[in-house]
Amino acid sequence: MKSMTGYGGAKGTAEGLELSIELKSVNNRFLDTSVRMPRAYLFAEETVKSAVQRHVTRGKVDVFVTIDSSQTDDIVVKVNEPLLRGYLAAIRGVAEAYGLTDDATAMNVCRFNDVLTVEKQEADQEAVAAAIGRVLEQALTEYDTMRQREGDKLREDIIARITSIEAMVGVVEEASPKTVADYRARLEQKMREVLDTTGIEESRILMEAAIFADKVAVDEETVRLRSHISQMREMIETDVPIGRKLDFLVQEMNRETNTIGSKCQNSEIAHVVVDIKAEIEKIREQIQNVE
Repeated sequence: MKSMTGYGGAKGTAEGLELSIELKSVNNRFLDTSVRMPRAYLFAEETVKSAVQRHVTRGKVDVFVTIDSSQTDDIVVKVNEPLLRGYLAAIRGVAEAYGLTDDATAMNVCRFNDVLTVEKQEADQEAVAAAIGRVLEQALTEYDTMRQREGDKLREDIIARITSIEAMVGVVEEASPKTVADYRARLEQKMREVLDTTGIEESRILMEAAIFADKVAVDEETVRLRSHISQMREMIETDVPIGRKLDFLVQEMNRETNTIGSKCQNSEIAHVVVDIKAEIEKIREQIQNVE
């Protein structure tokens, strides 16, 4: 089980580039990847997003790619030969026309505008994208390690809370039969008081009381609640993303607990139900961080 929040970073050198990649994430319902990198290297953005998608299923992930190309030898100086020939022809013409010395030197003529142009050699996009991908994998490994540590803490907390809930469900199950019996006895007494003068048979009164008393029994709800807890225990021990499934289970646990609360005719059970709901709410808050 992994947390949706985490941080990772890595540095490397490849293709003459100094690469530095950092990524961090926070909770989000779906996967939302944002990549920030120099405009000249945006061709590698899809490589970055694909790598993140292989590691993450949901969360808002921000990736920061810093690239220093100052040490590369990809600078090319070109001579504008047609322009240079034009400058030389003009210089010779001026020298002949005005009796001047033709003292043109390489340094002098290269200082003329646009004779020399500096260009950046086009990068091998595939090689650069692959280099960025290798450094990113290192950052993602650190990122996953941190998310795993956070996930372990979340698992421990969830286990402690569902263990507490199980104990409280046991209290409800123990008190439920007595609650049903007491309710049935009170109901029978009231029905006799009201119906004594009507001549209705005793068996009919007992049958009606049993039907109504059965409506306050919570056996089905406690069985389903224990089933949800068992499923949650199994899920949190798997190594696949389970955040959405846990969210659904918590909703079902809360629904069963609400039903128990609406049925119970006992103040002791009512207090236990409040405590169960409090634990379920804490679990719900925790699983908002689970991938």
